[in-house]
Amino acid sequence: MTFTPLGLDHVVLRVRDQARSRRFYEDVLGCTLDRVNEKASLVHLRFGEQLIDLLPAREGEGPGGMDHFCLSIRCDDLRAVADALRARGVPLEGDVVPRHGAYGDGPSLYLRDPDGYLIELKPRT
Repeated sequence: MTFTPLGLDHVVLRVRDQARSRRFYEDVLGCTLDRVNEKASLVHLRFGEQLIDLLPAREGEGPGGMDHFCLSIRCDDLRAVADALRARGVPLEGDVVPRHGAYGDGPSLYLRDPDGYLIELKPRT
């Protein structure tokens, strides 16, 4: 498994009122709209080089919280990274699929840490 850590790509927050949260992040923190993914009900807000994504809280869920965070990496073959992680017993969530991130569209992979936090690995494009 060969990859180089580059930094944070984005954070996804589960929010109770997406419109209100969007106004806060734009008006108070200076974020700008990067993209809206209607299919996933996901609002991508740019904060400098990174993104803060807003996703509606799930039905019956409390005040929301963090859905996942995405780490930006450099690697030549994300599928090989996925295979190496599986071989080490790291729990993966699905397979390598294309997703949008702070540095563009491209492949990404979800895994869980020992406490169950969802982490996305996404090579910079």
